[in-house]
Amino acid sequence: MTEDKNIEKNAEQENLEEKIQEIVEVESQEIKSAAPVEAETPAAAEAPAEAASTKQGTAPESEVKAEVEAEVKAEVKSEEQKDGSKDFSDKKKKKWSSKPASRKQQDDSGFIEKVIAINRVTKVTKGGKKMSFSALCVVGDGKGNVGYCLGKAPEVATAIQKSMRVAKKNMMNIAVRKGTISHEIIGRCGGATVLLKPASEGTGVIAAGPVRAICDASGIRNILTKCHRSNNPINIIKATVDGLSRLKPFKEIGEAQSVSA
Repeated sequence: MTEDKNIEKNAEQENLEEKIQEIVEVESQEIKSAAPVEAETPAAAEAPAEAASTKQGTAPESEVKAEVEAEVKAEVKSEEQKDGSKDFSDKKKKKWSSKPASRKQQDDSGFIEKVIAINRVTKVTKGGKKMSFSALCVVGDGKGNVGYCLGKAPEVATAIQKSMRVAKKNMMNIAVRKGTISHEIIGRCGGATVLLKPASEGTGVIAAGPVRAICDASGIRNILTKCHRSNNPINIIKATVDGLSRLKPFKEIGEAQSVSA
């Protein structure tokens, strides 16, 4: 048994040695075949190196030219864009400058414009319901002239414009002196009554919304008011205007006081 084992081991060693020799021979043959190629490569590599060197000598110039041209084009485009933006901004300024001009003219004219109430109105007809809007506006110059109007239109903006335009046409003069009225008076319209009393300097405008709008627009700075019976803004404004329109001038009051004295 031991002899058989020794024989097998010897056979395995011989096989390993043969395999090693075969591997060594294959590697040596590969090295020999690769040697001439390596010898040829330096000569062959010189030509590409020379070509690369020539290309390197010319490539930077072309690249520099391309970069310079690109920079010039970019600068030209940026300048054109700036010029275009300036022109566009100038045009915008011209357009925008024309719009605020009209608003400044309205402000410079000295009119005080106030919207008191906006209501939606529906008119029922045979064909159906027609929607419209009514705007109650007050306009004054702050120097004793004031007017009001109730304008109606299919849209809110047109109703406000219409009422403002008509109110400016129908302005009336009120007797105002030193920021207050000449005497006490009561104005009436429908179910609304408004009491108006003169006040001393520093009192301010003691009034509700519609009455305050009329006082501010007419230039009254000191007054005492009280609304009775109705809170309808249309009737309150009409009652206030009724009372202010029936005020006597300060001269007549002075003459009457002097006569009574």
